Parts: sequence; structure tokens; C-alpha cells
Amino acid sequence: MAEKHKVKIHSLSKISPPSSDSVTASTLPLTYFDTLWLKFPPSERLFFYQITDLTFDLFNSVIIPKLAGSLSLTLLHYLPLAGHIMWPADSAKPAIYYFPDQNDGVSFTVAESDADFSHLTGNNGNREAVEFHHLTPQLSISDDKAEVVAIQITLFPKQGFCISVLTHHAVIDGISKTMFERSWAYFCKQLIQMQQQNLNNSSILLPTELIPCFDRTLIKDPEGLDVVYANHWLAFQFDKRSLKLVSMPVLKAHSSVVRMSFELTHEDIKKLRDKVQGNEVLIRHAKELHLSSYVLTCAYVYVCLVKAMGVEGDATVMLRVGANCRSRLDPPLPVNYFGNCVSGHGTPAKVSDVVDPENGIAFVADKLSDLVKGLKREVIEGSEEKILNLLKYVKEGGGQAPGRLLGVAGSNRFDVYGSDFGWGKPKRVEIILDRVGSIYLVESRNGGGAVEVGVVLEKPQMEAFSSLFVNGLN
Repeated sequence: MAEKHKVKIHSLSKISPPSSDSVTASTLPLTYFDTLWLKFPPSERLFFYQITDLTFDLFNSVIIPKLAGSLSLTLLHYLPLAGHIMWPADSAKPAIYYFPDQNDGVSFTVAESDADFSHLTGNNGNREAVEFHHLTPQLSISDDKAEVVAIQITLFPKQGFCISVLTHHAVIDGISKTMFERSWAYFCKQLIQMQQQNLNNSSILLPTELIPCFDRTLIKDPEGLDVVYANHWLAFQFDKRSLKLVSMPVLKAHSSVVRMSFELTHEDIKKLRDKVQGNEVLIRHAKELHLSSYVLTCAYVYVCLVKAMGVEGDATVMLRVGANCRSRLDPPLPVNYFGNCVSGHGTPAKVSDVVDPENGIAFVADKLSDLVKGLKREVIEGSEEKILNLLKYVKEGGGQAPGRLLGVAGSNRFDVYGSDFGWGKPKRVEIILDRVGSIYLVESRNGGGAVEVGVVLEKPQMEAFSSLFVNGLN
């Protein structure tokens, strides 16, 4: 078991947008893409930046002011993130409210850790999942009010620092979260450069592709599913109008659950594509497959995971894919639409087919290909069935037994390693997931079309997964 790390909290504050006549109270409605996730646990990313000569004085006098100042500038463009979710008694659904005269802003924690930075950013199988918990802030959520974003900046003396961004699931999907993080990084880097040249930071303009679109009228909802979803959450809480999140299984401090990252290079993905396209069963069916890097990575990782977890051969697993719906809606949304606009889709499969030595990867890739090609408007748009399935998942304490529900968080298209705040790109980006069998994807730090795969498993399962993953590519 990993040693419990000590964390010292240096300060707790709120970061608000700069005072301006243009900053006024505002309300942003939630769509059915948002209310679906109203009570789900928040999502969190950790960005680790290595600076080997970083002292507390440098951290406190240079890095923190730059991060805080640039965050304030960023919030001018992302005002809802400085607000709260509220559900007034006279409203059929919650919304995001921002009140500049009520000290609204983003919670900003400055901390210091005695943990080994190299260990946390390394790639061995001994990084216990609980070791990352002291780096994470908390969203302030009560029955009446829920924060949207919380941020913690943690110093590792003489090693570097970590930025943790925690976001409410009902407000932001992965694409919007990445846009906010890249905007913050852009402002911070520009702020450093402007100050070095003694220039006024008022001339810093956000690139067009990073300017968020908050137009909720673009989401068509003739059946009022936004309210239908909210009512189901209300009934789930015995008609108590509370914004508190549902409780999901969490790791205990003595857990043997570990995190490990793996990489599929461009050449590895090409090998997998050739293997699938050369599969005799698929050739006989003459199927045209959608074999993106995402599909091939998921297929390979799912097969390795089911084998490593020893799921019984006569059992059934659910294979899932997620998709950005912005371009799939009719009419399509702008790429910079800010909010939730993702959908998941799944299909059952027999474990014996998934783990088949000759055809398993091709079988799963074929199934996932069909799912992606089937992501048409009638599938990705809302339905009452979606909220009922989600509530069933919650009632079961997080779904089926580990290894039975296969899905991934993140994407290899988010460019999270492009978040350069002025001190270079991150040494490591982690998505915090603690459930055994969790998988997340990011693009590789090394670029070149490679994909980084994060996996959370029990230690013996991780040893098996690692062996399967590495040997399966040889």
C-alpha cells in the first residue's frame, strides 16, 4: 500500500472575471444533454508540469499570480463557469446562474504536496489510484446550489506543479472542458509574453476557435426532454429538489487498485487495422468497416481487459462507444458549442467471442464499427429510455460487475497535451477514474498519431493486462 501523502493548503480563494460594465448577472439554461447528467459525479483532469528547480517563492510569486490572473481573463469569455447550478422552486428545471454582486467565481486552491512527482508521472504499475486524491479539489454542492468548476494548483518542491480541473458533469463535456483549459492556457502564455515585453494585457484576444458558443436554442427539444430528465432525477430523490450528487462506489485508502498508462503507436494501430482487415470471417462477409484509431484502440483494449479480468466465457459484456454529437445533429451545431453534446451507444457481446484467440479483436472492432456507423440522429438524440437506463445504472451502484460494461472516457482527439500555460507542455495528463475496469484515452504526448491508454485495475489484473497488451502487439 502506498504511503499516505501529506498536503498543505496554502490558500483558498475565488477567482472572478475582472470588473467590467459588460459583466452582468446571467442565466444559462440546461438542455437535455445537460440534465441527463445532473447528479453524476464530476469529471477531473490533472496536468503535471515538470520544473526541477521550482521553489515555493517562485511558485507563489510567479506561477500562481500568472495562473490566477489568466483564469480571471478567461472567465470573461466563460462567465457561466464562474456561477452555480440552481433549481428555483418556480422553475421546472435547473439552470446556471451567475451573480457578480454575490462573490461568484471559481474556487481556487493553492496547495503543496510531499509526494514523489516522478512516481506519480511515471509509468509503472505501482501507482495506487488513491495516491492522486490529495491533488483534487472539491466542488461545493448543497441541496440548493452547485459549483460548476473547482481548481487546485499543487506544488511539488524542486519537482514541478500540478493543475487539477474539476468540472460538474451537467455543464461541461470533454470537448468543452478541453476548450476552456486551452483558453486558460492561451491567456496565461500570452500574459507571460506580454509582461515580458511590458505590454498591456488588454490587447490579448482569444482565437476564434476558442470562443465558446452558449446558444441553447440550437438544441431542438420539441418533446421537452430537458424537463422529463429533471423530473426523473426529482423522483429518484423522492421528490426532493436537491442538487447533491448521487453516491457512487469510492476507493478506500487500503485499496490495491492501481493506475497504469500504455501507448499504441501509429505503427501499432496500423498493425491492428491490417489484422482486422485480414480477418477471414470479416472478409467472407465483405463488410465495409469504420476502423478509426478510436475504434481499433477500444477493440484491442477491451479484449485485453476482459481477458485480464477473467470474465467467464458464457457471460455477456456490453461494448460501448461515445461520440461528439455536434456534427451529427440536424442541423449540426458549431464546433465551439459549449455544454454537453455527447452520446453513448452500446451492444451486448458474448465473452467467448471477445476473447477468441484468432477472431476476438476483429469481432469487437466489427461490433464497434457498427455502433459508430449507427450513430444517426434518431440514436443520439434524447429519449426517456436513456434516463431510465442511467438511473438503473446508478441504482445498481455503478452498473454491472467490473469488466461487464466496457467504455472509455476521454478521446485521442482532445489535444490535452497542447495545454501549454507558458512552462511547456505537460509531462503527464491523467483523467481521474477510480472504478476497477475504467479506461481513458488521450492523444500521446509524443504525437505522431499515437494513443495513450490509461487503465485502472487491481494489481494482479494489471500485471495480466500489461502482459496481454505488450505481447499482443508483438
